[in-house]
Amino acid sequence: MKCRVAQHVAEIPRSGIRKFFDIVAQSKDIVSLGVGEPDFDTPWHISRAAVTCLENGGTHYTSNLGTPELRQAICRYLKRRFDADYEWSDEVLVTVGVSEAIDLAIRAICSPGDEVLYHEPCFVSYAPTVRLAHATPVAVETHVEDEFRLTVEALEKKVTPKTKAVLLNFPCNPTGATLSRDDMKAILEFCERHDIMLLADEVYSELNYEEAVCGSPSAGLRPPAAVRLPSFSAFGEYRDRVILLNGFSKSWAMTGYRLGYACGPDDIIAAMMKIHQYGIMSAPTLSQAAGVEAMDFGDKDVDLMRREYRKRRDYLVPVLNAMGLKTLVPKGAFYLFVDIRSTGLDDETFALRLLKEHGVACVPGSAFGKSGAGFVRMSYATGLEKIRLAAGRIAAFVKSLD
Repeated sequence: MKCRVAQHVAEIPRSGIRKFFDIVAQSKDIVSLGVGEPDFDTPWHISRAAVTCLENGGTHYTSNLGTPELRQAICRYLKRRFDADYEWSDEVLVTVGVSEAIDLAIRAICSPGDEVLYHEPCFVSYAPTVRLAHATPVAVETHVEDEFRLTVEALEKKVTPKTKAVLLNFPCNPTGATLSRDDMKAILEFCERHDIMLLADEVYSELNYEEAVCGSPSAGLRPPAAVRLPSFSAFGEYRDRVILLNGFSKSWAMTGYRLGYACGPDDIIAAMMKIHQYGIMSAPTLSQAAGVEAMDFGDKDVDLMRREYRKRRDYLVPVLNAMGLKTLVPKGAFYLFVDIRSTGLDDETFALRLLKEHGVACVPGSAFGKSGAGFVRMSYATGLEKIRLAAGRIAAFVKSLD
C-alpha cells in the first residue's frame, strides 16, 4: 500500500511539549510549572460581552476579515498602547488565535525553496509551520550570555539570497527575553538591507515587566502615551516590512476563545485573508464580541495580572539561584529558562526525574530547539502557593543529586 501520509507531514516531529505532558497526564500529585497558559479566568466583563452577543443572536458568520467593531477596536488599542497606526478596513485580519495568524503569514509570503530565519530557543511550532508551507526554516541561535536576545550579528551569519523573512517572538516563549527599541530598529534595518519581511509574534507584548506600568490599579484603565510599550509595529518608516501577529490568549487570559489578529500591508493581509477564507471562513463571532471589550476596557485587568506574574517571578528566581540553578531574571512573558547544567544531567533526564521522583512538571529546553539543551522551562503562570510547594520539591531533588 502506498504511504497515505504526505512526506512533508510525516517528517515533522511530534511536539516535545505534548510528548512530555502525555507523561504528566498519567501522574498524580503533580505541581505543574509547565503549562504556558494563564491560571486566571477571563475577566467577567469580557466574558459577559460574549454572553450578551449570544443573547442578541450573534451566532452567524462575520466578514472573513472579522467584524468591523473588532478591527476598529484593535486599531484603537494598537495606537494607544504602541503608537502604531493601521487602517482597520484593509490592514487588519482577525484569526483563530495567533497560531493561525503565524501560519497564514508564512503561507502568504513563502514559495517553495524560500528560507525563513527564526531564533532558537523558540515556540515549538515555528519550524514545523515553515515546513508545512514548503519553505525552509533556518535557526538562529540565541545565548544565555546575551540574555537570549536576537542580534543582527547572528542574523547576518544565516541570511542568504533565499531568505524571505525573519520570524521572531519577543517577549519570548520560552526564555522570557525581550528586545530594546534599539534592538528592534537594528533588526528592522537588517530586514530593509536584505529586502526581507519581519513577522513579529508579539502575543506576550503586554507582559513586559521593564516597560509596562506596574503601579496602582487606581491609575485608570488607559495608561498615558508616556508608557507605550515597545513594538515592531511602532516604527512607521518600516511599516511595509512588518507583519504584526498578536492575540488575546496571554494578555487577557482568553486561551479558550481562540482569537488572534494580524496587521500589515494591505496586499499581504489580502493574501492571508484568501487562505483564511478557504480554510476557516471567520473567527468565532462570540469571541470577537469579547475581543472588543478586552481591547477597549481590559487594560486594568492586564495590569493586575502582570503585577501578579511579576510577584511570582521575583519569588522564584532567587530561590532557584540559591539552589545553584542559574536563572536569569526574565523581562517578559511568564517563563523562566533555568540552566540545569550544573547538575550533570541533560535537560530531558532532569525534567523526567523531577517529575517522577518529586512530582514537579517542567519542560526540557531541547523541546524548543537544539540551543535549548541544558535548560528547562518553568512557567510561573500558576498560583504562588503552588510555586512555593514546587520550589521545595525542586530543592529536595537538587540536594539528592549531590
